[in-house]
Amino acid sequence: MELRSAGIPMEAREEAPSLPGDGDDYESLPDGVSPLTHMVAGAVAGILEHSVMYPVDSVKTRMQSLQPDPNAQYRGVMEALRKMVRTEGLFTPLRGINVTMLGAGPAHALYFACYEKMKTTIGGMIHHAGNSHVANGVAGSLATVLHDAVMNPAEVVKQRMQMYNSPYKSMLHCIQVISRTEGVGAFYRSYTTQLLMNIPFQAIHFMTYEFTQEQLNPRRQYNPGSHIVSGAIAGAVAAAATTPLDVCKTLLNTQENMALSSVNISGHLSGMANAIRTVYQLGGMAGYFKGMQARVIYQMPSTAIAWSVYEFFKYFLTKHND
Repeated sequence: MELRSAGIPMEAREEAPSLPGDGDDYESLPDGVSPLTHMVAGAVAGILEHSVMYPVDSVKTRMQSLQPDPNAQYRGVMEALRKMVRTEGLFTPLRGINVTMLGAGPAHALYFACYEKMKTTIGGMIHHAGNSHVANGVAGSLATVLHDAVMNPAEVVKQRMQMYNSPYKSMLHCIQVISRTEGVGAFYRSYTTQLLMNIPFQAIHFMTYEFTQEQLNPRRQYNPGSHIVSGAIAGAVAAAATTPLDVCKTLLNTQENMALSSVNISGHLSGMANAIRTVYQLGGMAGYFKGMQARVIYQMPSTAIAWSVYEFFKYFLTKHND
């Protein structure tokens, strides 16, 4: 996840209305904003988040391989990108970006709509005036379930196409082959692992962002620089902390034949517990942190971009309303 921009906890409104230009409280969107507006804001932020740094995500997937081909072993992100372009073609780091963009738009839009609706509903149920961290947390968790249900199939196709020597000619070819040979269930083989990764990712990410904002932007004004820095730091911390589960998710999505054969696993690997055990068998403790450098490098600008886009939407809509 990677950042679900819709899941950004919003601060409580001031009881007295703020005036334009007085250090304005823009943290909540104005009353009457339609669900469509939330969905558009989330979709734009989500697509930008996933696409801008996509080549680094491709490197991350390859570096998480537990038994990589000798031609796909890399010491660092830049070396990997240069080698991929030189030996496999200019557009190799972008393989699978189309399915990612197709998935990220609706997934983030639905997350936005679900989060805003559930946050209001749960806040009313617990009779909490203003901003409620409990309501935000529960709403964000429920929205993550919905988001990942949409995004998980796209993740499977994307990572299959990112792998070295991928046999799939296109997004549609990949979908057809997986459906025919592994069944529709293959698109959700890593769903539980993805949820168990994304829920703590979001918790760490939001807490780090809010803490950093308190230090850099205590008045919570619209400050693009503070949003970029806070988003980058939050993304880096959350990405590093959840790398072990991301490695397990990658193994479940890619079903590396060489790796699975080496530990006498026939057929297809399924289940988070099996993935955790297999990663340890193949790589020991170090195996859980494969690709962490690329994951952090990918996540920092991605979350910075997503926070910036979403905070700008909030600022623009509030000013427009004023």
